[in-house]
Amino acid sequence: MRGRTRLRRVALPYLLLLPALLLELLVHLVPMVIGIVMSFKELTQLQIAHWGAAPWKALGNYRVTVDFDAPAGATLLHSFAVTCAFSVLTVGLCWVLGTAAAIFLQENFRGRGLLRALFLTPYALPVYAAVITWAFLFQRDIGLVNHVLHDQLGLTGDRPFWLLGDNSFVALLVVSVWKTWPFAFLVVMAALQSIPKDLYEAAALDGAGIVRQIRRITLPSLRPINQVLLLVLFLWSFNDFNTPYVLFGKAAPEAADLLSIHIYQSSFVTWNFGTGSAMSVLLLLFLLVVTAGYLLATSRGRKSADA
Repeated sequence: MRGRTRLRRVALPYLLLLPALLLELLVHLVPMVIGIVMSFKELTQLQIAHWGAAPWKALGNYRVTVDFDAPAGATLLHSFAVTCAFSVLTVGLCWVLGTAAAIFLQENFRGRGLLRALFLTPYALPVYAAVITWAFLFQRDIGLVNHVLHDQLGLTGDRPFWLLGDNSFVALLVVSVWKTWPFAFLVVMAALQSIPKDLYEAAALDGAGIVRQIRRITLPSLRPINQVLLLVLFLWSFNDFNTPYVLFGKAAPEAADLLSIHIYQSSFVTWNFGTGSAMSVLLLLFLLVVTAGYLLATSRGRKSADA
């Protein structure tokens, strides 16, 4: 009897995890393995119906992808640079805005609950509805952005194109930060609840101002949360597909050509599924290396700080 009870106790966690493991296997692992296999095949529109019988190309797709002197490699390298700049700026701005808003709303004042709900609105909206709204706002002739900047404030000499040319990067960054920063705000606001208020009271008695309290108490206490938050924001931004696709369509401008939309164009617009799969595998490897390096660096920093 005791053996059966112990067996049930040991097996129960695995049984509870089994549906999630099966779902992960079907949704992520199996398609990932198929994508890796496709990256070694010469797979175009003609072979996609029978992709298993497509000619074996070995590392040919990878050679084309990393040949930066060729057009395919050069455009991929440009897209990689754009994605890195976009991700760094998005993560930095989201963290600054989210942290500043969370710290500001820690104080009790009338209307604090309303402001918290208002700040979380972009995160609560469906992605497609939010981005489509911004697409209308960025229209050159009828958009509200140009109406305010050009007609009302006179800050621009002419009505700029926000969804074309170099300004498309700014438009993409604005939309991404607007819909992502409430997540940082929510995480930091929750983390601030665990900081004892006695620390702030003691610091105030010692004559420490608000800025010094934030530097000496708030930011060090938020370090463990920020380490995870920054990594999550980076991975989200680097893999963001919905925002550029809804904002620009299938063909994003060169200045806003993120890797996600670039791989989509290579796979489903030009029908080079083998090359697109190779790009996806290289992107996966890059993110795995970055994640492992970041976790290793943060764990070492945490150990040195504890010592």
